[in-house]
Amino acid sequence: MAQGRDSHSSLRLQADKQRYLPRLWLDMRRDKYLFMLALPGVVYFILFKYVPMWGILMAFQNYSPYTGIWDSQWVGLEHFRHFFSIPDFALLFRNTMGINLLNLIFFFPLPILLSLLLNEVRSQLYKRLVQSIVYMPHFLSWVIIAGLTFLLFAKGEGLFNKMLAAAGLERIDVLTNPDAFWVMLTLQSIWKEAGWGTIIFLAAIAGVDPGLYEAARMDGASRIRQMWHITLPAMRSVIIILLILRLGNIMDVGFEQVFLMYNGAVSQVAEVFDTYVYRVGIQQAQFSYSTAAGLFKAVVGLVLVVLANKLAKKFGEEGVY
Repeated sequence: MAQGRDSHSSLRLQADKQRYLPRLWLDMRRDKYLFMLALPGVVYFILFKYVPMWGILMAFQNYSPYTGIWDSQWVGLEHFRHFFSIPDFALLFRNTMGINLLNLIFFFPLPILLSLLLNEVRSQLYKRLVQSIVYMPHFLSWVIIAGLTFLLFAKGEGLFNKMLAAAGLERIDVLTNPDAFWVMLTLQSIWKEAGWGTIIFLAAIAGVDPGLYEAARMDGASRIRQMWHITLPAMRSVIIILLILRLGNIMDVGFEQVFLMYNGAVSQVAEVFDTYVYRVGIQQAQFSYSTAAGLFKAVVGLVLVVLANKLAKKFGEEGVY
């Protein structure tokens, strides 16, 4: 009986292949230019995302560049046990989650709010001008952002403290103040990326039927009511998808930003998984150990994405997959 079921399953798989492969080929011939347009992106992900996954094997080895991945000694979960037992693990976890939670609470909603406000602007010229202005910081590197932060808030020569001194007020130490470090990173992220994040939300708003707004106005709905009952529901699926993807990166703070703002005075609140992996993996050449730390981050992100996606589907949303 079991053999009969197996043969039936194999026959069904062959039938599915015979049915879907010709259809796929026809779709590719019909939409060949669209597939060609997507080809650079596919090649990018294959070369820089999927091929490097073989490096995960280093997390279970004592990897040596001289012997290579296949000839290095296998040690199983030794690096993971060591990583979870270090005294700094709780500190790294606290700092990483703290910075990301601040971004999730304060940074994530701002592009949504900014998109709603831009959608209410009736002058197209003024709307495009504001969009261009809020987009610009995205194209600045974190090196420039860090440099501007130092020029503004340095205690001795910073513009902000010079203004305080000119007003007869006491200078404020921002850059070396541990209590202000997480807030400073969040404000940097908001200034740099909030405007750029409006692109997807404005695209979702553009798909709303203008007749819905016209009907709402005829029923006496105010612009706030229209925003709440028409615009926000149109953005809901996009918001949920981006929130799920954001949870997948909750263990990634952004190495470059933290590294550039890092100094000895704020080390207790600035040391995150990304900087730890760099310091241990690159500077101390512990490649296998740092790979294990990176794999831990990836697994946490994957689990959060799967759970958040299931929760979204439970409430009737589309989710990511």
